[in-house]
Amino acid sequence: MSSERVFGLHAVGSVLQRDPARVKVLFVQEGREDDRLNGLLAEAEAAGVTVQRSARKRLDAMVDGVHQGVVAECKAISAGDDSDLQNILASLPENPLFLVLDGVTDPHNLGACLRTAEAAGVLAVIAPKDKSAPLNATVSKVACGAAEIVPYIQVTNLSRALQALQQAGVWITGTAGEAEQTLYDVELKGAAALVMGAEGKGMRRLTREHCDQLIKIPMLGSISSLNVSVATGVCLYEMVRQRGL
Repeated sequence: MSSERVFGLHAVGSVLQRDPARVKVLFVQEGREDDRLNGLLAEAEAAGVTVQRSARKRLDAMVDGVHQGVVAECKAISAGDDSDLQNILASLPENPLFLVLDGVTDPHNLGACLRTAEAAGVLAVIAPKDKSAPLNATVSKVACGAAEIVPYIQVTNLSRALQALQQAGVWITGTAGEAEQTLYDVELKGAAALVMGAEGKGMRRLTREHCDQLIKIPMLGSISSLNVSVATGVCLYEMVRQRGL
């Protein structure tokens, strides 16, 4: 079974709290002692996780990033597929909210989008298998536990997945800089899916054609666009506001 390294106190703590069975070994920096780390070690002990004390240089060599003295060797989390989407659509709750990412390849952006999606109550995040960021340790760290909560589904054909959403009664709203209406001009209630395109290129043509409506974020300064994860947060929370949650 493939594995990945999750690092940082928050990211490792989230895995221990939500899915401790994923953790094979927890590596902890020698000589580090503080309340936050001790709490994490107590969770690891309660879950029966093996803990190894290691020199900081070894931890530095294990990951590319700030590990804060903790690195967890974990079973890799995997994305869902078309069958998982079908199962979700077969038993939708009232007024479900989906996030669709068309061409988001940066794992930092994916992690940030997953974190915002979880906070906004998104049922699942959908992306194409091709030209999309995979789930990895960077995504897990940036998502701060959301990668273990919100299903990330990579579908074979995104256009077909959008059609399946529409057949299930989900209204699809795409974002495009040339749209005539802003997100504050349209109704975003009910069963809905928000489609975000790649930075720079935006949504692909076929994706755009399967949207029920297009919106844009009003840009009042000289910058023409926002980072995709920031734009996702702006749009999702307007949807949350309109839903009265």
